[in-house]
Amino acid sequence: MAEEIAAMAEAVLSDEALRDWEKRIGLSLRIGNVFNRTASFEAIRNYSNGIGDANPLYREEEYGKQTRYGAMVASPAWVMSVFPVWVLQGLPGIHADHSATDFSFYRPIYVNDKITPKCYFVGFDVKPSKFAGRTAFEYQRVEFWNQRNELVCKGYSMLVRYERQTARGKSAEGKGKYDYIKLPHPWTEEELAKVDEDCLAEEIRGSNPRYWEDVNVGDELQPVVKGPFGMTDIIAYCVGAAPVQIAAHGVQLRLYRKHPAWGFRDPVTKAWEPIYGVHYSHAAAKGAGALYAYDVGVQRHGWLINLLTNWMGDDARIKSCQAQYRQFVYHTDAVWFRGKVTRKYMDEEGEHCVDIETHGINQRNEDTMPGQATVILPSREAGTWPVEKVLPAKECRGTGKGVYF
Repeated sequence: MAEEIAAMAEAVLSDEALRDWEKRIGLSLRIGNVFNRTASFEAIRNYSNGIGDANPLYREEEYGKQTRYGAMVASPAWVMSVFPVWVLQGLPGIHADHSATDFSFYRPIYVNDKITPKCYFVGFDVKPSKFAGRTAFEYQRVEFWNQRNELVCKGYSMLVRYERQTARGKSAEGKGKYDYIKLPHPWTEEELAKVDEDCLAEEIRGSNPRYWEDVNVGDELQPVVKGPFGMTDIIAYCVGAAPVQIAAHGVQLRLYRKHPAWGFRDPVTKAWEPIYGVHYSHAAAKGAGALYAYDVGVQRHGWLINLLTNWMGDDARIKSCQAQYRQFVYHTDAVWFRGKVTRKYMDEEGEHCVDIETHGINQRNEDTMPGQATVILPSREAGTWPVEKVLPAKECRGTGKGVYF
């Protein structure tokens, strides 16, 4: 049976297109694919389910009331469910893969908070690529603001923009580069049992404080394991984060008539599907030049933040977290998220910080996500609690209202 490959809109990464694109640098981008704007109980819980995060701080209202937050809050990663931290702008028919993000976190998000995203195009580079020939590396800045006009989170993203037909055909230089990858992955029953065992071995620190004084350089974090990655995992993520304008029937068809490059007709079902289908349709993924359906960049970043919040406990907070999304996490892959403390210090604001080197290692021993994070921990000797410095007034927690109302 012939391999099914979706036919998607294709364009050339021309000098003319890039000159027109250059005129956009510095612009505030219109965000048309906002999903979660209000941090309802269901939105917070559904997102936690979507990244496989069992921390009760992000799932149970009564638990949240017993913490320093005084109410249930969202995972720091929840901002990625507001919208996927970048806007697909310009270059229709040129594929986009989200390849890196550097986040800084400033404020917690409570149930009923209203979050407004802003996004800016800050530049691009054009470089040759083994995977897809001529390639543009696009840079955007994203901000998330709450209803009190407080900056909750800021991030910088890198997108890789490439010609689909070049990627699918492979350049001569890159041809055969990924022949060693066998998909679906040929797991044995014993290997699968070990993945399940490792997955269930994760530890949630929760209400047990991890004090700065008890951490040493070289300490390793208890791994968080995701996989084997399958259809329900991507469906669960879409329920929690739906990072594209997914619609049905006439609503969807009208959208694609207005923006033809946003959709394609599936070669198997004959239904119209979004380009986002590369994350659950093998035919779509192959049409874009990938080997198999694969994960979402911000989905993987959520898995990484799950590792950090499990380790640090309720009384700490993430200051920053950056990572590169290397190698796709294909359906049937598994990833072991690991971390190691590389530095312990007081920052310029007197916070008790640790730097953590992070990795996402798959079953082929490839690092799919090298990164680095900074976590602010409570100090036993100084009697400091990082969470307390960023809390809103008590009467605002969980109300969705401002400081004055």
